[in-house]
Amino acid sequence: GLVVTCQDEKSQHKNRARALKILASRLYEIEWQKRQDERSSARKALIGSGDRSQRIRTYNFPQGRVTDHRIGLSLYSLDRILAGELEELVGPLMDYDKEQRLASLDDMEK
Repeated sequence: GLVVTCQDEKSQHKNRARALKILASRLYEIEWQKRQDERSSARKALIGSGDRSQRIRTYNFPQGRVTDHRIGLSLYSLDRILAGELEELVGPLMDYDKEQRLASLDDMEK
């Protein structure tokens, strides 16, 4: 637990009030740090490793194939995807994102 003692004043009431202020500020600092850590980990999860050689997607024109390396999905519909029909590519990515978020929530609860 968190303990705060204060014996600066002669009055017990003033010491108690000051100790409660110190306790509140320490609890606020702990909560603020916890939230900063959560934001930082969420930001790192979005960015990835930051490695420039990390592949996200490959467009293979001779085979007419698009491969998304994040989820290991290969689609042989390059023409449709380049024409803007991204549903068959975006849907699995959204499902993967939901799974990852649920897994991170499960990890946080443990």
